[in-house]
Amino acid sequence: MRSSTAPTRPASGARPGETLTGGPARKLAAVAACVLLAAGCAKAGTAGTASADGGGAKSPVKVGLVYSKTGPLAAYGKQYLEGFKAGLSYATKGTGAVDGHKVEFEEQDDAGDPAKAVSAAKDLIGKGYKVLAGSTASGVALQVGPIAAQNKVLFVSGPAAADKVTGLNKYTFRSGRQSFQDIRTAASFIGDAKGKKVTVLAQDNAFGQANVAAVKAVLGAQGATVDQVLAPPSATDLTPFATQAKTAKPDLLFVAWAGDSSSALWTALNQQDVFADTKVVTGLDLAASYPLFGPAAEKISFLNHYFSGAAGTPVEKAMDEAVTAAGGKTDIFTPDGFTAAQLIVHAVEANHGSTDDTSALVKALEGWSFDGVKGRTTVRAEDHALLQPMFQARLTGTGAAAKPSVEKALTADEVAPPVTPMAG
Repeated sequence: MRSSTAPTRPASGARPGETLTGGPARKLAAVAACVLLAAGCAKAGTAGTASADGGGAKSPVKVGLVYSKTGPLAAYGKQYLEGFKAGLSYATKGTGAVDGHKVEFEEQDDAGDPAKAVSAAKDLIGKGYKVLAGSTASGVALQVGPIAAQNKVLFVSGPAAADKVTGLNKYTFRSGRQSFQDIRTAASFIGDAKGKKVTVLAQDNAFGQANVAAVKAVLGAQGATVDQVLAPPSATDLTPFATQAKTAKPDLLFVAWAGDSSSALWTALNQQDVFADTKVVTGLDLAASYPLFGPAAEKISFLNHYFSGAAGTPVEKAMDEAVTAAGGKTDIFTPDGFTAAQLIVHAVEANHGSTDDTSALVKALEGWSFDGVKGRTTVRAEDHALLQPMFQARLTGTGAAAKPSVEKALTADEVAPPVTPMAG
């Protein structure tokens, strides 16, 4: 098995002390697409070894990354992996080691398929891995979480946004935002929701259903009437669904979309002139999607998890420098990988480089507050929600000239989801 070496954070980035991504995205990213270059490995994965300055005699810290290397969310997976490598270098101060123990990671491609993810997770656990991370897709995270609990291994979910990941069990954490935080950000655009009609346009999958539930929980609780238009994830002709959304005549059309068909969706909405009849709110997705909005971009209210340059923090600067030095470019889910590495290193560091006692790893993370890419970030002890800032954003310009800017930064408290009783 060949191994690759994680990039070392440059000295200039020295340490000073997650639409809903809705929105479009062409196959240029399959609101994700992109295959990560990785060294060949036996069977299903690729191994990566962070460089270390010593500790050769000490046992390595082994981390299994189960994520979308290929499939409809591959671009998200690429960003996640780049962020993880940068975060690992940052959190270990460039050594790639925790208390002298080298951090080694093995990549497993789930291609967005929960069955593949479960198989990969079991394979890694069978090899003795006590720490798993990744889960680009919500459906994957909701299947891997229970496997982690059954086998008492630490699981740090990635970009997967489904609210049910929060509080899933004591062994499951998340390194990105969740749908409820998206919806709270969206709700900030419309003020008093009482008496308003809201329609959610989404795919009929775990991600879409999570957004419908979150909109009902937030805006429905504020007095809005909420309905939904759900399309099969495999649908390619989206005109009928755009027509349904227009016919519903909502005060607010909330679009929650991810994957190959994003371009077709926005084309259909434009053709049906939906923007002329209702206020549209959606998540600002990866940078490759910006041109797809066309002239409608400046009419849309964007909620945002992250875009390059949004936060303006020292940690963000360090992440950007490391990813750029490695030949990448920061994007919407780069922080999710970076944060995952921060969480894992902190948990292992608190246990002197050991992953043997998973309960101790869990204890180290519960209630931990730290400086993240987006600002002050906290792992809520009660349910492992990741409390973090979110952004209102806008796009100006069209085509390749489309650029995002922050209209308002919402604090972690302003968008915090309600506490979910811990299951399991």
